Amino acid sequence: MSDKRRITPSDLRSKAWFDNPHNPGMTALYLERYLNYGLTPEELRSGKPLIGIAQTGSDLSPCNRHHLELAKRVREGITAAGGVAFEFPCHPIQETGKRPTASLDRNLAYLSLVEVLYGYPLDGVVLLTGCDKTMPACLMAAATVNIPAISLNVGPMLNGYFHKELTGSGTIVWKARERHAAGDIDFQQFMDIVGSSAPSTGHCNTMGTASTMNALAEALGLALPGSAAIPAPYRERGQAAYATGQRIVEMVWEDLKPSDILTREAFENAIVANAAIGGSTNAPVHINAIAKHIGVPLTCDDWERVGFEIPLLVDMQPAGRWLGEEYFRAGGLPAVFAELIDAGKVHEGALTCNGRTVGENYRGRHSWNRDVIRAYGAPLMERAGFLNLKGSLFDSAIMKTCVISEEFAARYLRNPNDPMAFEGRVIVFDGPEDYHTRIDDPALDIDENTILIMRGAGPIGYPGAAEVVNMQPPGSLIRRGVTALPCIGDGRQSGTSGTPAILNASPEAAAGGGLALLQTGDRIRIDLNRRSADILLPADDLARRRADLEARGGYPYPATQTPWQEIYRDQVDQLDQGMVLKGAVKFQKVAQVSGVPRDNH
Repeated sequence: MSDKRRITPSDLRSKAWFDNPHNPGMTALYLERYLNYGLTPEELRSGKPLIGIAQTGSDLSPCNRHHLELAKRVREGITAAGGVAFEFPCHPIQETGKRPTASLDRNLAYLSLVEVLYGYPLDGVVLLTGCDKTMPACLMAAATVNIPAISLNVGPMLNGYFHKELTGSGTIVWKARERHAAGDIDFQQFMDIVGSSAPSTGHCNTMGTASTMNALAEALGLALPGSAAIPAPYRERGQAAYATGQRIVEMVWEDLKPSDILTREAFENAIVANAAIGGSTNAPVHINAIAKHIGVPLTCDDWERVGFEIPLLVDMQPAGRWLGEEYFRAGGLPAVFAELIDAGKVHEGALTCNGRTVGENYRGRHSWNRDVIRAYGAPLMERAGFLNLKGSLFDSAIMKTCVISEEFAARYLRNPNDPMAFEGRVIVFDGPEDYHTRIDDPALDIDENTILIMRGAGPIGYPGAAEVVNMQPPGSLIRRGVTALPCIGDGRQSGTSGTPAILNASPEAAAGGGLALLQTGDRIRIDLNRRSADILLPADDLARRRADLEARGGYPYPATQTPWQEIYRDQVDQLDQGMVLKGAVKFQKVAQVSGVPRDNH
């Protein structure tokens, strides 16, 4: 356990609200309304920690809705450990429901949660996470305020099946799109196949962004060991909820805060874990954002330096075959960490939320099922991390190497005269509407040597950097067996997608990035050996295009539709910087730096 000094009841933040004899008027005012639904003065004034339950489940958030039930077990755990639970709602974020994109709301949910954690009488908090953006929003806020915090995700759905085929959430969408474009299935069959992939409560049952981010919450040390992979309906999920409620009370007494756990070593552990599990390309965006809010320097170069050489150990869609139930039964993240510990690839001494180190939590917890979680020396792929590409197209863009298919590698990366590199003519699409309208236009003359470009999809341009760089070839190519073309975009791609697109291009076109200069018919070169991506045009031509772009007022993008979109566009940073609000990162360790807020009357 942590050897830090244990605090006493007189050190609790909540005492300033409910037990301040120096200001009886305000103490009475704070107390009176918190008694009107049955709480007693003794509960609020007896020195029990007051624990928030940050509820992200709602009817608008089906992936997280099971938290409405799990919160009851969290509350019981808090009570059993001697705390008092205060459940409150968080701004809803649902990847499949919010337009124009759920990532627009990550920073909004972060802001509102910061205000709750700082401005209300809370001594610690349980962060209920699940769908993609809920984990980073919650951890960003906990890092900013820096009161004791622990994360509990809702868990993945049960396996989906269509006839005898495993249908993974998200991943099956992209496969069904290919079949529909090829004419193999009709509209109703498309609906039925995709619908089969969501058979229960919980988030995506693939290693998409939801499973990735919640695994990385555990890898960072802010979720109980072994809790990330438990499927939502399993009894172990409720047991983990109870244990999480118990543990947060002890964390308060130990004064174990995010700043004690979210160290440089913890972030490097998360990068290594992400490569080993075949994690989402959205992970750098969110993990870099959490790092910024806790004050740990972290860049996309670190993701390549620390993670690229790590092998792929988890055989789970989209990089592999299986789904969440097999992964959990095979041992989940503890079994992955056991392999990484044996190989000397993680920082064993990093502290976690249960007061123990990574080594103490995970050493020796190897998998019994080598079909699902491989030994470090017998991986699915030798080097499975991300590449961080740079050049005249952008300063940074991520490529996920563990989803490079045999077909893609053979076509684009195995030229004996130019290995691990390719050149091609580009077709430029300005947003997903343009792509969907024109992708099957024969006049574009798209062939297997064409590179598809999506721009106008970044934090400013969309706004919010939507998951729209999920571009497939035209139906004519798919019917010939060409199921993936090289794709580049200044937006994101679903973590459930199994294509090796070059994503998160920063700066985006709307911020003056190189993609804004491209024209259909240009040629570009991608060189994975050099980690480069360049427009094959003379510097003078590029300079003339840039001058012309600036004379036209820059890259055009859709008008702002809401007040938040305007604030967001004015403040948001680029994807490689975590897409944070630029003015927000200066506020760190708020609870310690600023103390208790001023009275409200």
